[in-house]
Amino acid sequence: MRPLRRALVALVLASLAACQTVPYTGRSQLLILPEPAEWQMGLDSYRQVLAKSRLSSDPVATGQVRRVGSRIAEATGRRDYRWEFNLIEDARQVNAFCLPGGKVAVYTGILPITRDDAGLAAVLAHEAAHAIARHGGERVSQGLLVQTGLVATQAALARNDPRTVQTVTALLGAGATVGLLLPWSRSQESEADHLGLIYMAKAGYHPEAARDLWVRMADAARGRPRPPEFLATHPAEATRIRQIEAWIPEALRYYQPR
Repeated sequence: MRPLRRALVALVLASLAACQTVPYTGRSQLLILPEPAEWQMGLDSYRQVLAKSRLSSDPVATGQVRRVGSRIAEATGRRDYRWEFNLIEDARQVNAFCLPGGKVAVYTGILPITRDDAGLAAVLAHEAAHAIARHGGERVSQGLLVQTGLVATQAALARNDPRTVQTVTALLGAGATVGLLLPWSRSQESEADHLGLIYMAKAGYHPEAARDLWVRMADAARGRPRPPEFLATHPAEATRIRQIEAWIPEALRYYQPR
């Protein structure tokens, strides 16, 4: 089978793999990898990160991450996940992540901004939402589709001057990044904000804490260089705050104060 035909067949087969919808939003997804494969990749990556990191020795902060995290995990309803929450000592990292299967890490640098349980819940619910919505597997699938399209283009242009092929492929690659991959990434971040509001509300944390968190995030980021939003992987803070405010009434329907 010629390269062009192979690429097109792969593209068609991949497009037929869309059989998943995101909880609450109902968005249809294109997913090529089976979920157990995503979990294994997440576990492998998590072990690599922990092996290179220093876990916090602060029992109070670590206890907070695990206490709040367990409530968020319960609220997701995914009891088949092997949830794990660790606090990594790194004051420079204002970040957290959740890998497929429920492997969560929080960096100490974000704790001054989260401030309390509700602020931390907003972060953990957002990160857990990425895993529940299978955003990691979706990114792999999207990347494969873009790569398949580029391979098909190269095959179609194979008889042209090599410099022409290289130029066209580079332009298409840049266009795919700006026109497809970056918007996909921003939409996933927004979707994780949306789902995260619901999960934190179900866990007993008021969803307005997420808006307050992002106001503090915006204050902390003020003055730092940032690319235009259309070239960024994440929505701008102002965009996130505006979206979260619009979603809060929906999230309040799930709010169960404790």
